[in-house]
Amino acid sequence: MCYGGQRLPSKDDLTDPTRRTRTLPAANENVVVVENLRDRLAETEARLERARAREAELSRQLEEMKRYVCVMEILECYLKRRYKEQQVRTLAVVNSK
Repeated sequence: MCYGGQRLPSKDDLTDPTRRTRTLPAANENVVVVENLRDRLAETEARLERARAREAELSRQLEEMKRYVCVMEILECYLKRRYKEQQVRTLAVVNSK
């Protein structure tokens, strides 16, 4: 995950007033942290939504491909059977002469 070169604040950074690097008052800093977390949550939710949509599309494509393969297997069996029947008829014609 990329967070614009900024490291994520640790629990200690958020709760220990002596570790604060900003000079903003505590209330303003909390507002900034909450806004940052809300923005990141919104980005994560958007990525999750895109991933779910992609998963649904891939699932649909997979089911379509499964149906296609099933039809191809049916055709293959039919053509093999017709080929064998044709061989039998050809041998019968050749042997009857």
